[in-house]
Amino acid sequence: MMDDDSNSMAPARRALDWLSSGDPAIRWQAMRDLGNASTDVVAAERARVASEGWGARVLAMQQPDGTWGGVAWNRGFDSTMHALMLLREFGLDPGSGEARRAVSLVNQHVTWSGCGPQECADHGFFEGETEPCINAQVAAVGAYFGQDVDALVARLLTEQLEDGGWNCEAEYGSTRSSFHTTICVVEALLEYERSKAASPAVVEARQCGEEYLLERRLMRRRSTGEQICDRKASIPWTSMMHPSWWHYDVLRGLDHLRNAGRKFDDRIREALDCVASKRDSNGRWPLGARLEGRMPVDFDEAPGSPSRWNTLRAARVLAWATS
Repeated sequence: MMDDDSNSMAPARRALDWLSSGDPAIRWQAMRDLGNASTDVVAAERARVASEGWGARVLAMQQPDGTWGGVAWNRGFDSTMHALMLLREFGLDPGSGEARRAVSLVNQHVTWSGCGPQECADHGFFEGETEPCINAQVAAVGAYFGQDVDALVARLLTEQLEDGGWNCEAEYGSTRSSFHTTICVVEALLEYERSKAASPAVVEARQCGEEYLLERRLMRRRSTGEQICDRKASIPWTSMMHPSWWHYDVLRGLDHLRNAGRKFDDRIREALDCVASKRDSNGRWPLGARLEGRMPVDFDEAPGSPSRWNTLRAARVLAWATS
């Protein structure tokens, strides 16, 4: 729809056009979530993820031993787990030949040797290790790509804390959950639910984890109401990161609730207002922060500059919340 000024389009339309000029990983999701494209057109665009742009580049980086970066996981963001997380975010079709070949190599060769606890060294990649935040990300990509992650999910259910969330520090005595670990786990449980007929226990655990976030309005301490900042990266949770990996921020929390089909809840209003306030006159959202570390691909987005990933996610969150 045009503005009264026929020489300029409404910001939302300009933003959609901008997204549509980006990578196939962005384009197909913008078509699905923000545009009115047909199912066939969306599917055709999605198929290009395997052969063009970021998706093709990540696939081409896989080594003959099935790994990316030579290991199952590392702190540098260019490991097998991180590459598979990106391919899932890009929406690589799990049924495509490219996806099946890549995942088959991972299944055949990749273990946790040298990058996890010694007792997990011989575990296959999709068996995971011990930290719930890492296992959740493995479970998410495994479920997405059709792998057997039943045991990982069962383990995650046993690790849920009394407040409804999860925390990697629980093995060291922590009894309070972490936003970081909780968002990783609820995303994984949702992916698992969609990959098969999940048990009521899985659904209940996910919803309890989401309630943990909602009780804190997605950004505040329940005890004091204080707004939370990522103490390890010194990044406010109102600063929208991408890729966020195991880190939480308000946009990630909102996008999960949208993806889970949750109905509007007044407890998300402050987080929504925060996201909406960051939109510029062209309908775009900036990259708020960027975590330091090697990544498989460069998205050519600098902090403070317009971000297609943040624009896609923020625009669909606002559309969901106002529908």
